[in-house]
Amino acid sequence: MLDRNRAELVNTVRGLSEQDARRRLVASMTTPIGLLKHAAVAERIWFQHVLAGLTKSECDGGTTPGDPSFIVDDNETLADVIAEFERASDRSRVIAAEFDLDDIRTHPRAGDVSLRFIYLLAIEDFARHAGHGDILREQIERPDAPSADAPEQR
Repeated sequence: MLDRNRAELVNTVRGLSEQDARRRLVASMTTPIGLLKHAAVAERIWFQHVLAGLTKSECDGGTTPGDPSFIVDDNETLADVIAEFERASDRSRVIAAEFDLDDIRTHPRAGDVSLRFIYLLAIEDFARHAGHGDILREQIERPDAPSADAPEQR
């Protein structure tokens, strides 16, 4: 299920132009490309840092959570960010293969967590973000669709 949600998240941005991938259509920092950047950060935090015990500097990219995790540099393309997310996901699979579902690690805020917990958290998180991506894509592809500001149709 985690791999399915990873793929669905990537599918929400495939085929978008660079400009559309960076469109900010909601009040938050969320953009289609930013969702993938954020997901790559989540992969590194949970699998590399928490599960494997790597220091943040040993992880293969950004590990700052929250709004900064949605920021994509101007020189990064959509293809770059898709590849970054897929590399982080591949590394997560390799790391997770070394652990049993009930092996415990400690997260600085969440406390003791198992690989099972990390899987469930990532499944939920990526499913939610794929839903966000679907909505953003619909806004991009159907700009004539009624907006939240439009008077209610009766």
